[in-house]
Amino acid sequence: MRIAVVLAALAMVATQAMANVDCGGEFGDFVGRVKAEAVNERGHSRSTVDAFFASVAQDPEVIRMDNRQGIFKKSFIEFSKLVMAEYRVRMSREFEAKHGPLFDRVYQRFGVDRGVLLAFLALETDFGLVQGDFNTLNSLVTLAHNCRRPGLFRPHVFAALELYERGDFDPAGTMGAWAGEIGMIQMLPEDILNYGQDEDGDGRVDLKGSTADALMTAGRVLSELGWRPREPWLVEISVPQSLDWSETGLHETKRVSEWKRQGATIRSGDTRWDDLQASVLLPHGRKGPAFFAFPNFHIYFEWNRSFVYVTTSAFFANLLSGVPMYLDGNPDPALSDAEMKALQAALAARGHDIGPVDGILGRRTRAAVQAEQAALGLPADAWPTRQLLDLVR
Repeated sequence: MRIAVVLAALAMVATQAMANVDCGGEFGDFVGRVKAEAVNERGHSRSTVDAFFASVAQDPEVIRMDNRQGIFKKSFIEFSKLVMAEYRVRMSREFEAKHGPLFDRVYQRFGVDRGVLLAFLALETDFGLVQGDFNTLNSLVTLAHNCRRPGLFRPHVFAALELYERGDFDPAGTMGAWAGEIGMIQMLPEDILNYGQDEDGDGRVDLKGSTADALMTAGRVLSELGWRPREPWLVEISVPQSLDWSETGLHETKRVSEWKRQGATIRSGDTRWDDLQASVLLPHGRKGPAFFAFPNFHIYFEWNRSFVYVTTSAFFANLLSGVPMYLDGNPDPALSDAEMKALQAALAARGHDIGPVDGILGRRTRAAVQAEQAALGLPADAWPTRQLLDLVR
């Protein structure tokens, strides 16, 4: 399973919206324009640029994969139970036992817990076993040529060129995920340039073959993004039915002690976090699992923008740290793909910015659902139901 690592996706999307990013047209002509920019504007030698792009080819399968990310249509419970498989828990235990001192060094330097790193490694590449078999340069240039998100991928083409000049990238042989990510923690070239750590001391950053480089780089990435050492990220809670559901969701934060006065309780009974700010997160609404989401939880969205992936990864980090499995509760059934698209279309028609009508219950769709629930006098817990669908359409 390939999960995209997009450390600066929100900034890239904003940049792309403001600028006319070169894309499209005949593929060979596009490559020629990129090469010209590399030489004329970025100062690379013509011979180096010609050698770097000599084997590049458009990959139609990359575009098919980009348009087919159906796994994110699964609900949190469905997705998390699928990927938090017993074999991954077992592999995690073995990996942790083998590399314990390395995890300790990452924590000492960056304050990132080993459970967080283990969850990323497990979900991204099964601890390096499944790193992808797409030619990385072909993927990046294909996605930069495609006009859906050229502003995101074009910088990584030039970053790969810099890695090539350092001897750390083989245009014909570097393989990874379909969206251009490389290595055990699936990082894009520009992020390798910015954050890569040579922890094993061999003079190069090798995220494909060096566990030390990969883990220390992951720790640095999270630290640079604002990770708060020795603070939680997601803690399971119980919530009373008297809670004001419109105050739940990532848009609202209060001190944990204040949430507790309103009847929320931490499942473990822990009181260490009472002075921290947190949101009440209800992935399946008021009848399903419930969590306090702390500032560190938001860092996950800089790694990946999928609500379901982020929540799963954050909880998996808990599970791998010894926390019990969350309680499913008894949530209302999830909408089908067709029903979700119909709901999104109706919400868009009512003026909500839900993004594309894609059947994915992402953050913007959840916010629109919650707003409509509040307007219609329904419990505003951001979980779409058939009752809501009937009312809005």
